[in-house]
Amino acid sequence: MKILFKNATIVTIEKEPFKGDLLIENDIIKKISKEIKDSADEIIDAENKFLLPGFIDAHSHIGVFEEGVGEGAHQDGNEMTDPITPQVRTIDAFITDDAAIKRALAGGVTTVNVVPGSANLIGGQGAILKFKSNILDEMIIKQPSGLKMALGENPKRVYDSKGKMPSTRLGNAALIREYFIKVKNYMKNKNKALKEDKDFDIDIKFEIGEKVLNKEIPARIHAHRKDDIVTAIRLSEEFDFDLIIEHATEAYKIPEFISKKNVPLILGPIFGFRTKLELKDATYDSVRILNDHNVLCAMMCDHPVIHLEHANINAGLAMRYGAKEDDVLKMLTINPAKILKIDDEVGSLKEGKKADIVLWSNHPFDLKAKAEKVFIEGKQVFSL
Repeated sequence: MKILFKNATIVTIEKEPFKGDLLIENDIIKKISKEIKDSADEIIDAENKFLLPGFIDAHSHIGVFEEGVGEGAHQDGNEMTDPITPQVRTIDAFITDDAAIKRALAGGVTTVNVVPGSANLIGGQGAILKFKSNILDEMIIKQPSGLKMALGENPKRVYDSKGKMPSTRLGNAALIREYFIKVKNYMKNKNKALKEDKDFDIDIKFEIGEKVLNKEIPARIHAHRKDDIVTAIRLSEEFDFDLIIEHATEAYKIPEFISKKNVPLILGPIFGFRTKLELKDATYDSVRILNDHNVLCAMMCDHPVIHLEHANINAGLAMRYGAKEDDVLKMLTINPAKILKIDDEVGSLKEGKKADIVLWSNHPFDLKAKAEKVFIEGKQVFSL
């Protein structure tokens, strides 16, 4: 199946935008040029329209905090019975019929990293999904994509209310440290049993921690305040694991430190009511400051805090505070792809990459813009 877009403004992300043509063949981008003379099964006139890669949100709760079902037992994003739950997986709770998915496609979002919430110190395993099917197993790009963890207010509040540890930041760090020490001991005993050809009882709580310590997957640590960000980095260096900071609200206060440590950030949500103490200093200035310090940053909606259908508006507002358009576009596309380690296939328009493509009526940072057609791996999954 060949689909040819003609006369579009092509925003490749990694090169300067230009007016031209783009050819999809089956699931990949076959050719990009100012003019393509090729037969195609479908030709789409994209005159005065914009062609961009599908947006990627590297931190989302879509499908596990479902729209329209209320709170409490109907939501599956947090297993709030133990502060340490590395064994749980978002794919076991993901609702493919969540009404928010179609709306996310209408906002040009094609790929998400769905993670558990931040009630627990170690909340469980995330997964990278594409909105290309109504069968969860056909949506999975990578599982697990990382181990979701949390510092700061959330685990303190949840477990203090239960009369359990942690109730302080002291307890937060101590329990995480205790978990990884147990993982190291588990790995030592497991390796010894394997060498001696002895039976060994598998513990799934420690198996996922072993993947983190072996750097097969990163730790993805929720941290808003700068002190929690520094604690996350300290823990990553103590146990030598790869780290991604989720939210990073106050990272702009220590940009040189973040840049020196070379830790990627997934910023947000920044727009909206500052609902708790940790968010009181949230500002869109962070986007400009961190990009100016060459920190690898992506932008999240933290759906359902900001609905994924508004990803373009959420990100575009940063330009009001001096952020560069190119930087902001990268935070929706190639930067999250790099952080998720899927940039060899998605995140920009490039020959040979997967054909995850959105045809916009206007530039996506124009409030009038609509995603008219959305393709994932060459198949149209949404149209107006």
